[in-house]
Amino acid sequence: MGSKYPVLRPKEIISALSKKGFSFKSKKGSHAKYTNGKNIYVIPMHDTVAKGTLKSILIQAEVDLDEFIKLL
Repeated sequence: MGSKYPVLRPKEIISALSKKGFSFKSKKGSHAKYTNGKNIYVIPMHDTVAKGTLKSILIQAEVDLDEFIKLL
């Protein structure tokens, strides 16, 4: 059984989260921080973001997978 979470590039994740109101906070090394005004979320700036990492980001940010995929 495969995972329903896609493997994406960081810019694709950032674009979708930006549509949801997230904004850039800072960057250090290969990790960028984005905020929704309440909390800060770390996005790894690697070639691709693993499925498990994306799942963790979306859970922490309280963004539903179906909603996130529509924002892509």
